[in-house]
Amino acid sequence: MTTRSDSATRDTRPTLIVVGNGMVGHHLIEQLVERGQHHHYRITVFGEERHLAYDRVHLSDYFTGQDADSLALSTADYYHEHGIELRLDEAITAIDRDSRQVRTPQGTHAYDRLVLATGSTPFVPPIAGNDRDGCLVYRTLDDLDAIRHAASTATTGVVVGGGLLGLEAANALHGLDLDTAVVEFAPRLMPMQVDDQGGELLREKIEGLGVQVLTERATREIVPGEASRLRMVFQDDKVLETDLIVFSAGIRPRDELARECGLEIGERGGVVIDDHCVTSDAAILAVGEVALYHNSIFGLVAPGYQMAKAAADTLSGGELTFTGADMSTKLKLMGVDVGAIGDAHGNRHPSAKQYRYFDQLQQIYRKLVVSADGKRLLGAMLVGDNGPYDTLMQYYANGLDLPVDPAALILPSNEAAPALGPDALPQEATICSCHNVTKGAISAAVDAGCEDLSAVKDATKASTGCGGCAALLKSVFDHELSARGMDVDTSLCEHFAHTRQQLFDIVRVEGIKTFSELMSRHGTPRPDGSPGLGCDICKPAVASILASCFNEPITDAAHIPLQDTNDTFMANMQKNGTFSVVPRIAGGEITPDKLIVLGQVGKTYGLYTKITGGQRIDLFGARLEDLPAIWSELIAAGFETGHAYGKSLRTVKSCVGSTWCRYGVQDSVGMALRLEHRYKGLRSPHKLKFAVSGCTRECAEAQSKDIGVIATEHGWNLYVCGNGGMRPRHAELFATDLDDQTLIQTIDRLLMFYVRTADRLQRTSVWREQLEGGLDYLKAVILDDSLGLGAELERQMQQVIDSYQCEWAGALSDPDKLKRFRSYVNDQRADPDIIVTQERGQLRPA
Repeated sequence: MTTRSDSATRDTRPTLIVVGNGMVGHHLIEQLVERGQHHHYRITVFGEERHLAYDRVHLSDYFTGQDADSLALSTADYYHEHGIELRLDEAITAIDRDSRQVRTPQGTHAYDRLVLATGSTPFVPPIAGNDRDGCLVYRTLDDLDAIRHAASTATTGVVVGGGLLGLEAANALHGLDLDTAVVEFAPRLMPMQVDDQGGELLREKIEGLGVQVLTERATREIVPGEASRLRMVFQDDKVLETDLIVFSAGIRPRDELARECGLEIGERGGVVIDDHCVTSDAAILAVGEVALYHNSIFGLVAPGYQMAKAAADTLSGGELTFTGADMSTKLKLMGVDVGAIGDAHGNRHPSAKQYRYFDQLQQIYRKLVVSADGKRLLGAMLVGDNGPYDTLMQYYANGLDLPVDPAALILPSNEAAPALGPDALPQEATICSCHNVTKGAISAAVDAGCEDLSAVKDATKASTGCGGCAALLKSVFDHELSARGMDVDTSLCEHFAHTRQQLFDIVRVEGIKTFSELMSRHGTPRPDGSPGLGCDICKPAVASILASCFNEPITDAAHIPLQDTNDTFMANMQKNGTFSVVPRIAGGEITPDKLIVLGQVGKTYGLYTKITGGQRIDLFGARLEDLPAIWSELIAAGFETGHAYGKSLRTVKSCVGSTWCRYGVQDSVGMALRLEHRYKGLRSPHKLKFAVSGCTRECAEAQSKDIGVIATEHGWNLYVCGNGGMRPRHAELFATDLDDQTLIQTIDRLLMFYVRTADRLQRTSVWREQLEGGLDYLKAVILDDSLGLGAELERQMQQVIDSYQCEWAGALSDPDKLKRFRSYVNDQRADPDIIVTQERGQLRPA
């Protein structure tokens, strides 16, 4: 019987049922609401999972602290507020097209229009034994819960499939501290995105992370293991034993409902749709990975969103169509950049020409596929560095004329052609691919009265998907304002009508030493005329400026209201409310006695201990009230704060250099110690990382740091403005064969010029990219003193160096500062909500 409430029975609106509450299904609902169709239709959404629609693009974040709520794309209240019935954990089991009803285990429901948004399911190869305990898939939050549970008693894991999803799954297993291997049937990883040369580099980079890669391997069967739980037997009779197998070898459309009710299905699966996302039954539409358009299944979220938009327009009586989607992708897999644009392999254009750039030392591979006349970009491939992706994508998507020398687009940054500016993009240029927002749409939003970036986002949805277009969106928005003669607001925030650079100059010239004084003199007053209170943008920015100018302790009473949690407690807060303790280990050099002290402290306070990539030792899990006692012991042993919590110098990494290494030509450890102790008190717009290598073999990886120093036979080569992280950038050669004194003088000037002129939270690499005149201008200012600032920059740096003091040492000697290290203001008890469990002999958050 049809289940309807009395109120629903009286509702005369046509009924729309949406089958599936994934990313695309939810986006369809958003599009219907945007068009007001929740007033026209009585909408019911069925979700097979118990969770609200969540972000599958960032599914692996579930293993790094995110939970179902933080990944959720919406709330139950959203559906309720718009009169949409949401039925989670209730699967549609059958569709009766004749009576226009769907069946669930709870009953039947009539529909007038139906949308299939059932997505896809992981493809599990037909291998004998693929259903044994420990054989899992990687698709849903429940799948990830099962993987985490299985991994808790495992030491090894294998992922079957070396494509995009397979490498994401491998990253998850690796993050769970399993010895991980990837097994791929094809001769290379990610065969759809990269060629043989790119695949080999990708393999090298992933194996460098400690993940075994096995290509050209077909699994014949899975049997019980001898040393491990499972044994994979390959077609060549070789074997691999493991405790856990995750199948992530592609997807198959969830088209079983459509098959059973007689809808047209493609030869290899998928519900056939037309340009309006309508199936062979005019009452039924399909969107997302279940839909087959022109014999193609689109396994990315952006095409699914475009289908949802077209389907919502169809249900609204509009004419918007889905005409296919470009499958260009920009990815970061296990920390490795991979990008593919258009015809990246050149298979669809026999007459195309190719340019390749391969730097095996830096592990960067780039390829361009251009038209025979060299005027159009047909495709591109990037491995190791996606820096050129956005520029290349605009050339490809908009058919722009390539530079006279197209190869310049993939050469290293100091030789490359300049990036496309917003004025070079046509109105139809796609800025946000997730929501298909063009430059023209942004222009129209500005014309409609959107005068700030948040208003443009609300109006167009640009940069509300994956967020990868945020920088380009800001650039286009600012350009559109300027083109209309409107002022581009460069204010730090609503409380200060100045840039960070202007505020720095004001503080320095006027000798302002407190936030309140700066606010009263130069801030925007409140409506009643009283000074503003500041916000989460200006308070930490001003705190950084004050520290850079005067280097007074951030723990002083006048500065505490400006700090975030980490600076307030001089420790990084972790996800369970505890803190990490990171003493400075300059240059990575440490005595056995100090190592013993760290071990004793970790043992006494039950701290999780880990050696970092920056050659330091992190002690995790310290309770707030224990921080003073821990630091008392560390300082007594000769340690000092490592500033791991601050926007300041973090580490100076070094190799052993000429002291021990037979290849070393300079004392890299000695120089690393000198640099770290010199700049350890410098507060800056963003964190800073240095490295010193004792020879050109570059064991300290200096060319990926803000300041990189590499020894030569005649002195030191200086590299500047590189970084790892979310957007890696190689440092650029700035000066060669410098003696010790000139090296330090040059770094003094460069760092202080950066501190004075960079924007808030701007890394040195981004600062360098936005300097008018580029590297040549920076060389002129620093090396040639073209602005006459050299002596002043050196003086300011020396002032910072001379005024350094360990913030923890100062806090321990001040009873007032120690009062803040309590979980409860009026109680000495520890926080009872901090719960830990033991894993691999150490404590971690439960």
